[in-house]
Amino acid sequence: MKARIRTVMSLLAAGLSLCGTAQAAFESRLAGQAYYDSALDITWLADANTGAGSIFDDGSNTADGRMRWSSALDWAASLTVGGSTAWRLPSMDRNGDSTIIDCAGASAAACADNEYGYHFYVSGIDSTNSAPFSNVGTDNYWSATADGSNAWLFDFTFNDGSQLATSQNFNALAWAVHDGDIALVPLPAAAWLLGSGLMGLLLGLRRHTAG
Repeated sequence: MKARIRTVMSLLAAGLSLCGTAQAAFESRLAGQAYYDSALDITWLADANTGAGSIFDDGSNTADGRMRWSSALDWAASLTVGGSTAWRLPSMDRNGDSTIIDCAGASAAACADNEYGYHFYVSGIDSTNSAPFSNVGTDNYWSATADGSNAWLFDFTFNDGSQLATSQNFNALAWAVHDGDIALVPLPAAAWLLGSGLMGLLLGLRRHTAG
């Protein structure tokens, strides 16, 4: 019986350890509709032009996904994918210090502040080398980062990776991300449920032994 108790304790420790294990980069989520990026701790939509043909697609061609900045923000905020809401445009200033990192030649640590820059320069995603993503356009993408009356864009065209701030009325593509890993139960809840179940089993074994 003591051996069984030791086994339960080992399972408890292993299970709690797994709750905090980091995920590998670009893990499939929502049956391939999204991919979790463990380096940035965000989840990207698999389709980089999901907004094409939506009511927010307000450019000269209402089926190509190019839209104004305000429409891009509204499009991302309106998304519900696999039951998950709270989608947004990627940030080019995660730490909010108003410094836009040009990731060309910068370190991975520095690039992490620029979600688009990290995606292009560190993860190697562009219009030609886009796997596991689809429909990565040879064009500019809106970010969530404003610059006065302008907003920042990032160009995923192969061998480009440029970024610039331009009028919010410009028409550009939009890609959506979600903070964190949408597939995971929040860590405290997951740990509590696992711990409660295994501790209940342990207490049951002890009562059985005492009886």
